[in-house]
Amino acid sequence: MTDPNPARPAAGLDRRAFVKSLSAAGLGAALAGSAPRLLAQAATAPRRKRYVIVGLGSRHVMYQNAIEKDYKEHAELVGLCDLNPGRIELARKLSGTNGAPVPPGYLHTDFDKMIRETKPDFVIVTTVDATHDDYLVRAMELGVDTITEKPMTTTAEKCQRILDARARTGKSVRVLFNYRYSPPRTQVKDLMMAGEIGDILSVDFHWLLNTTHGADYFRRWHGEKKHSGGLMVHKATHHFDLVNWWLGAVPVTVTATGKREFYTPAMARRLGLQSHHERCHTCPEQDRCGFFLSLANNPGHKAMYLDNEKHDGYFRDQCVWSPRIDIEDTMNVIVGYDTGATLSYSLNAFNAWEGYNIAFNGTKGRIEHTIVEQVYVSGTDTVQGGIEERGTRTRLIPLRGAPRDIEPWTGTGGHGGGDKVMLDDLFLPNPPADKYLRAADERAGANSILIGAAANECFVHGRTVEVQKMVKGLGRPDYAPMPTRSDPLPMPARRSGRRSQTG
Repeated sequence: MTDPNPARPAAGLDRRAFVKSLSAAGLGAALAGSAPRLLAQAATAPRRKRYVIVGLGSRHVMYQNAIEKDYKEHAELVGLCDLNPGRIELARKLSGTNGAPVPPGYLHTDFDKMIRETKPDFVIVTTVDATHDDYLVRAMELGVDTITEKPMTTTAEKCQRILDARARTGKSVRVLFNYRYSPPRTQVKDLMMAGEIGDILSVDFHWLLNTTHGADYFRRWHGEKKHSGGLMVHKATHHFDLVNWWLGAVPVTVTATGKREFYTPAMARRLGLQSHHERCHTCPEQDRCGFFLSLANNPGHKAMYLDNEKHDGYFRDQCVWSPRIDIEDTMNVIVGYDTGATLSYSLNAFNAWEGYNIAFNGTKGRIEHTIVEQVYVSGTDTVQGGIEERGTRTRLIPLRGAPRDIEPWTGTGGHGGGDKVMLDDLFLPNPPADKYLRAADERAGANSILIGAAANECFVHGRTVEVQKMVKGLGRPDYAPMPTRSDPLPMPARRSGRRSQTG
C-alpha cells in the first residue's frame, strides 16, 4: 500500500535516520532544519475519510473514480458491496486501474460485516432505488453517516423509515442532487436571489426525454415501479428538487395525471414489429427495431452486465415494448407551494430532443430558461446530462422594460458541469462557502420524492394529495434567503397624449 504521507518516516526508521537519508539524497542541508516541522505537520494532518460503496452499477463509477483519483489526498475507498459477485470483482479491478489499493469486496448479505471490518466514515448508496432505505437505515443504526444517489427512496413509507432513523441515531443523510450544482442552473438561482423578477407566483416546467435516453428507462429495472417508483420518482426527483430549491419552498399539494401509451406492445405492432420479445440480445427482430440495444458491442455494457448476468439473472436490455412495464411515459403534475407559488410540470419520455423549457412568472417579470442536452445512454462513454453547444438559453423579461438575454454560466463534464462542483463540495475537507446552499439532506430528499410519490397516488385515485401529511417529522430544508415580499412592484408607465373617445 502506498503511504499517503510520503514525507513521514517509514515504520522502524527513527528521525535521525530519516534526516540522514534525506541528506544522502542531497537534500539534508536544505531540509534538516525543517524536518521537525514536517514531522509535526504529518502527525497533525487530517485523517483521510473512509468510504464504502454499496451498489456497483454504472452510477457508482463516478464516486469510485473521484475517491481513488481526484480526491485521494482526502478520501480512501475501503469497501465495495453488491449482490452480484461479478460486478464486485469488476469494481475491484477498477481500483487497480486507478492505481489505488484494491478494497475488499462484500456481498450485500455481508453489509453489516463490511461496516464492522472496514469502519467507514461514510456509506455511499448507489443501489436500485427501492433498496436505498434498507442501506441508509442500517448504516445509520451501525453508527455511520450516509450519502445517497437520488432519489433518496421511492415511497412515503420508505421515506418515513429514513426520517425516523435519522432522528433516532443522529447520523446524517446527504442526497446528491448534482443538477443544483450545474452552473447555468445555479445562475437561475442567482437571478432569483437578486430579486430580478420579484416574488415568484407560478412556474411552467416541461421536461423532454428523447427516444435514446428516455427509452433506456423502459429496458432496465427502472421500468417497474416496485424498483424505481416510476419516472415521477426516479427521474423527476431531479426536477422537483430544482424547483423546490429555486423557489426556496416546500410542496403542499399535488394533483397529477399519467399514462403509458408509447412503450407498449400495441406501439410495437404499429411500428411493424410482431409485438415484444424478452430482450434485445436474443431478439429475432433486432435488425428491424429502431430501439435495439447491443450489449455485446459496447465494452462497458458487456463487462458490467452481459458478462455478469449469469450471477443474478438481470438483463440490462429488456424489451421496451414488454407488458412487464408498469411505469408511465406521459405525465402532468400541478404542485402548490407554501409560498403561494404553483408549478405546472410535464414529463414526456418519447421526444425528438432531450432537455427542458422552464419559465418563472414573478411580480417584477419573467425568466425563461431552456437547456438542450446531449444524447446519453447509461453505461456508455456518453456524458450524462451533458449540454449541447449553445444549448443553454436564459432570458430575463422585466414587467416594465426591454427583455435581455443572459450570458449563461458554463461548466464541463457530467450534468452540465455540476458533477465536478458537487464532488468538490462532497469530498474536499474545506469546500468553498456556498451562498446558494446546494448541499441537500434528508429533508430536501424527502420533499423531492414525495411530490413524485403523491403524483403516483394521483394516477391511481385521481384526487389531490397533501404532501406534508404523507410523513411525520419532515421539517423544512435549509434554503438560501430569497427577496422579501415588501419589495415595491413596478408601476405602469404614464401614457402621453389624450385618451381616445373609444379608449
